[in-house]
Amino acid sequence: MKLLRLLVFLFLTTFLTTGAVSAQTVTFEDLTLAAESFWNGSDGAGGFESKGAIFSNSYNAEWASWDGFAYSNLTDTTNEGYEAQYNAIPGMGADDSRTYAVGYCSSFATAPPTITLDGGQLLTGAYFTNSNFAYYSMTKGDDFAKKFTANDWFKLTITGFNANGVETGKVEFKLANGEDIINKWTWVNLSSLGVVKQLTFALSSTDNGDYGMNTPAYFCMDNFNKQDDSDDDSSCFINSAR
Repeated sequence: MKLLRLLVFLFLTTFLTTGAVSAQTVTFEDLTLAAESFWNGSDGAGGFESKGAIFSNSYNAEWASWDGFAYSNLTDTTNEGYEAQYNAIPGMGADDSRTYAVGYCSSFATAPPTITLDGGQLLTGAYFTNSNFAYYSMTKGDDFAKKFTANDWFKLTITGFNANGVETGKVEFKLANGEDIINKWTWVNLSSLGVVKQLTFALSSTDNGDYGMNTPAYFCMDNFNKQDDSDDDSSCFINSAR
């Protein structure tokens, strides 16, 4: 009985102080996929939901193109180029899971990849890594992008917004820093964003041309809002800004 009262007290204290409670961990394992496949919005759904979080997606049937979020369970770590846009370079989800999300920040998109939560939430963070497409482009170079050298970087910027649409802060994470290019799932702490209703995602790079960024504009994400971040080893790559 004492334990129950303590838990109720902690819940009410958190809710009354911040107006929010923590969201569930989004592992994407509740999403149905055939083996070695992906979902990119070609069914016209306009997005998908997992554990109460809504992930944006826009699909253009005329061009068979998409932007926003997709999800995948592909495991090939050697596939390169455009065909590898749905592959996470570790070959699996975080914590050896099967399914993970893929974000694509298209320069032609009308809106960035966006996560919308069910009310204001206190978030812990998420795991991020590179897609095969971006990873091999940066490590080898390709017809459109350069091989990364010591002064190059590839950065993911996550921006939080509260229920009123007011920005709460930004978290920046380098998917590549010089020749150190992320190839494993890496924890990014999002707690500095405070209580958020929505997150948007943007990518930037030192490799740019006349038509914008040359580095393939993809990232992979898993275990969004995981409650235990004891595997955090991303301190060398994170820069938080409020």
